[in-house]
Amino acid sequence: MESNSQVTQLVDHLFRRESGKMIAVLSRLLGLSHLETAEDIVQDALLQAMSTWGFNGIPENPEAWLYRVARNKAIDRIRREKKFREILPQIKEEQSAIDSELALQPLFLENEIQDSQLRMMFACCHPSIPQSSQVATILKTLCGLSTKEIANAFLTTDETIQKRIYRAREKMAAEKISLDMPEGYECRERTDAILQSLYLLFNEGYLPSQHDNATREELCGEAMRLCHLLTKNSLTRFPRTHALLALFCFQASRLGTRTNDQGQIILLKYQDRKKWNHLLIQQGYSCLEAAAEPFEVSTYHLEAAIASLHAASKEFELTDWKSIYTMYEKLYQFNPSPIVAMNKAVAALYAFNPNRALEEMIAIDSLQRNRSCYFLTFVTCN
Repeated sequence: MESNSQVTQLVDHLFRRESGKMIAVLSRLLGLSHLETAEDIVQDALLQAMSTWGFNGIPENPEAWLYRVARNKAIDRIRREKKFREILPQIKEEQSAIDSELALQPLFLENEIQDSQLRMMFACCHPSIPQSSQVATILKTLCGLSTKEIANAFLTTDETIQKRIYRAREKMAAEKISLDMPEGYECRERTDAILQSLYLLFNEGYLPSQHDNATREELCGEAMRLCHLLTKNSLTRFPRTHALLALFCFQASRLGTRTNDQGQIILLKYQDRKKWNHLLIQQGYSCLEAAAEPFEVSTYHLEAAIASLHAASKEFELTDWKSIYTMYEKLYQFNPSPIVAMNKAVAALYAFNPNRALEEMIAIDSLQRNRSCYFLTFVTCN
């Protein structure tokens, strides 16, 4: 018999890592209008895992166990609602559950799961849904963030986020939004909302908004996995997609050195650079190369370039601060926020002198806390 804490910890981890995948696959099976049904099925599967694993022990392959239970629950739900022939016309109602399982098996193969996730992300970013609602819906449905975490990312209230997600789902149902992949300009527009969602997801892992631990690496890993998925698809592998993955790689390379044994943040200046993940750093450089063609400049390119300069320096004092300052100047043209201005001032301190940094700080009208820009803060500070 497994301990309750061990089972709870594993189920929580699987919820973060697998629930979005299962919801995407089940929504593809049941239809986007049955999104809540798909979420209920996944929730039931996770609850069953909590109760079963505590008595029978954790199975050898917990992920496969969850997918099998979710798949069987979906079959049962279809039958109960007497829509079996409508949704799966190739399967006769009198066939056995084993035959039904075999017929559904292809949907749960890894490549089909990834395809379902892409389809779900694009459906959440349909142009008829406001962008703020698009991002919130992706973070809630596919990334497993709580309403509170999303509200903190948007600097708003839980109630506002709940309304945004509710209205987005109402719009999906009313307009019968499909899970088909868009093409051309519409694909580019929707990809931008997806990238913003992954950016916020990584931020929540890099600097959690409501947890005691200083980082939640599984969220960073999930953001990287989904971004890597986008770089492998011909419809979504834009230069800015590669640039965002490069930024993730450079930032994630420092995760193991950002906190001490007590969970307290270690500033960039005092981190042990020998312990940075140099394989991730090399992957970051490779992604930056891929982001160079065809030519475009995005905020992700500039942030990744800043992070790469930190990664290239063997010592804090040898960092190319003048180039970093130049990058922040360009970034400020794209995003003239107080946080970017503050980082530019920090770079001025090391690139020039305290007086130059003071002038930069005085020029800032206000330094409002903006969690969507925390990533920029920690490129320079830790």
